[in-house]
Amino acid sequence: MCSGSFAKCLGITLIPLAILCVLSNILLFFPGGLVADDNDHITKEVWYFGGIMGSGVLMILPALVFLGLKNNDCCGCCGNESCGRRFAMFTSIIFAAVGVLGAGYSFIVSAVAIHNGPMCLYTNGTTESWTNPFVDGDYLNNHTLWKGCKAPEGIVTWHLTLFSMLLVMGLLQAVLCAIQVINGLIGAICGDCCGCCGSTDGAV
Repeated sequence: MCSGSFAKCLGITLIPLAILCVLSNILLFFPGGLVADDNDHITKEVWYFGGIMGSGVLMILPALVFLGLKNNDCCGCCGNESCGRRFAMFTSIIFAAVGVLGAGYSFIVSAVAIHNGPMCLYTNGTTESWTNPFVDGDYLNNHTLWKGCKAPEGIVTWHLTLFSMLLVMGLLQAVLCAIQVINGLIGAICGDCCGCCGSTDGAV
């Protein structure tokens, strides 16, 4: 497969992943699917915008660049028809690196959020307060601790599901962008097997 065509396939895959990451992050602003009464009731890692900025905005730009590589029309650079295509593939490496950083940021934020657990109205004996009771990550192996969260209903499952989705999608995005780094190097060194702009030698 041509390096440009392969990059286009990566771009097509990255765009829906970026959209899903943005939607997941937005849903986290509604703990348990409800509108929060106070912004302090929203888990602090949600405000780091890992899914919106990292796996969302910073992923859309590389994806669009990858989509356009197949039809890149930069020919005749320095009198060499393939030079422009090679330069475009080399440039894609930079955008792929940006994508890796964005996805990596989202992955780290999600991992920290899963470890720390959600904000909730926690009951400890006779006292109730809005707090983050699972900062040590013990709740992941001890589901009985979840019962202490009285509100919002189902917040622990909500928190884990959405941040786990962001974690997995961020990892997948990072892998796809890393693959494009390799693909871009191959395209920059060897050129695109499909030729450049469909031109042929001796054309009038």
